[in-house]
Amino acid sequence: MYPADCLYSKEHEWIRVEGDTCALGITAFAQDELGEIVFVETPDVGDSFEAHDEIGTVESVKAVAEIYTPVGGEIVEVNEALADSPELVNEDPHGDGWMVRLRIDPESPELGELMDAEAYEAFAGGD
Repeated sequence: MYPADCLYSKEHEWIRVEGDTCALGITAFAQDELGEIVFVETPDVGDSFEAHDEIGTVESVKAVAEIYTPVGGEIVEVNEALADSPELVNEDPHGDGWMVRLRIDPESPELGELMDAEAYEAFAGGD
């Protein structure tokens, strides 16, 4: 259920490391818990964050949830499609529903704190 090429946080975010950048989004578990996503607030390109900082919010018909970055970095791209189609997060949370891309340090110690797909599936199933 969870892509093996991603790493996962206990806050239900995922990242896909691609060299010195990573894509970030919320997991299928998170979007399922939230329900129908109606709005996604993302930071601006050029904004920098430390690991575990809040970088935006996801609003659903049920609740508003914060998005945290599990690793520090600079925003290099935001998924502009989410402004008009926030439902992409529900439809394809680990693909087209990505939220931001960050430039990161590939040697970041926070990467070691994240779970692989198997560990995350066990974590989310027992959550």
